[in-house]
Amino acid sequence: MEKLIDEFRKGWQGVAAPSLALSLGFAVACLLVATVARWGLAHVRPDVYFTPYFPAVFFAAAFGGLRIGIITALVGGVLGVVVNFSDALADRSRFTLLTLYWGVSALTIWGVEHYRGMLAEQRRISKRLIEEEEYRKLLVDELQHRLKNKLSTAHAVLHQVLHDQPQVWARIDPRLRSLAATDDLISRIDKGGCDIRDLLIAELGPYGHVRFTLNGDRLFLPPKLAVTSLMFHELATNAGKYGAFSAPRGLLQVSWTVSGDRLTVTWDETEGPSIDKVSEPGFGTKLLKSALSAFDGKSEVSYLKTGLHCIMQCRIPQNG
Repeated sequence: MEKLIDEFRKGWQGVAAPSLALSLGFAVACLLVATVARWGLAHVRPDVYFTPYFPAVFFAAAFGGLRIGIITALVGGVLGVVVNFSDALADRSRFTLLTLYWGVSALTIWGVEHYRGMLAEQRRISKRLIEEEEYRKLLVDELQHRLKNKLSTAHAVLHQVLHDQPQVWARIDPRLRSLAATDDLISRIDKGGCDIRDLLIAELGPYGHVRFTLNGDRLFLPPKLAVTSLMFHELATNAGKYGAFSAPRGLLQVSWTVSGDRLTVTWDETEGPSIDKVSEPGFGTKLLKSALSAFDGKSEVSYLKTGLHCIMQCRIPQNG
């Protein structure tokens, strides 16, 4: 019995096609219910012959598909003509109603079948997206694992090469460890989210904690906003190559505020090298411009005389 109920549930939800026997049994049940309803209506309107069979056709087609819907419509039409609950005999007007009944049933079956096809296509696309997402996560995990191994290898090689230069190693070792910690944090963001302050400290720490200030309340970034980690990483990398962190006196201030469900982050560099010419937009610039569009957000990048100035705004997802 449980197996039959489970098959019926899967068939009704469209997860799996029901067996022919179950489909026919369901269609017979629909026709019986429709006939009983017609018998009840006959006490009020004896001339109602086919109307009760429309729901039977609809539900039978929705459950069993095209063939079962057609069979139900044909049998319902025959029952409407042959079975009488009054003294009236089948005449020309009833056969006219039969033609109309079959025409409307055909439209009903077509509509149900069209909806079933759309639903099946939607399920197929959803299944493919789920499989692609699982594959993406597998690739990301593998890439993170390889990156961690390469960073560990580079750490070991540099330690061996700089064994006789402890002062140089003392400057390199903390930065390598900070980079490793940042990679681990970014990996955790994609799975469970993290606090924005922890993310920024992990991202900016390798450049020296005296080089930046953070202003804002504690704010948890959900996993869907993991893209911000890529943006912060890109901005920090640019600051290290061309911006505030590339100059001895360069400083960075990062501020964030929340108003309702809107997040605003301000990235402000000062005392860095002057920017005389802006190069063609590369991957980093395109990332900053488009990464937040999925969250009704945007980024505005300005190259001021004091340094790079970036304002990032977006909506904070409520369900992670």
